[in-house]
Amino acid sequence: MDLPVHNFEGEVISKVRVEDSVFKIEPNADVVYRAVMSEMTNSRQGTHSTKTRSEVRGGGRKPWRQKGRGVARAGSIRSPIWKGGGVTHGPKPKDYKYKLPKKMRRLARRSVLSQRAGDKEIMVVEEVSLASPKTKDFTHILNKLGIVGKKITFFPVTSNKNVVLSARNLPNVTVIEATNASTYDLLDAEVLLFEKEGLKKLNDLLTVN
Repeated sequence: MDLPVHNFEGEVISKVRVEDSVFKIEPNADVVYRAVMSEMTNSRQGTHSTKTRSEVRGGGRKPWRQKGRGVARAGSIRSPIWKGGGVTHGPKPKDYKYKLPKKMRRLARRSVLSQRAGDKEIMVVEEVSLASPKTKDFTHILNKLGIVGKKITFFPVTSNKNVVLSARNLPNVTVIEATNASTYDLLDAEVLLFEKEGLKKLNDLLTVN
């Protein structure tokens, strides 16, 4: 299939050919769900931790004798029912990794791209080159494309410092290299804005089985 390529005035100047096997398949919602869950869980550190009664400092001595004082028996001042005591069933370090096969990860991205392409939520432009990092210049481009104010993820072919710095002040714009796009990245925007060469590289990457 072909996708239109726009200039920075918002006019269609050419088309770029992409594979139907990447941008025109039946989306697999289950695989997309699994891929996003994998990406989210893999980003967790899992370093949360609390101390049990055996790990809290102190409490080795029995606070008072077992019988004869008229109060409840106690074996340690670090019992979970005491102030300053250990935590019962608290969190401990855990590995949350949920690994998916490579083919499933690619299928998930192809599914999302096919869905977004079908909904006309993918826009392609020529290479964005800014002489200096100016948010005003980048906003002007988005305005001409008619997408200013929307939540946008911009996928250049390579990470351009001036573009990254120009977009950094815009709260609704994220910049990610095209070949680094995850399933979540492709979902988490109203508009996917690709550089032409970036789209080609992602297309080639996902065409390989």
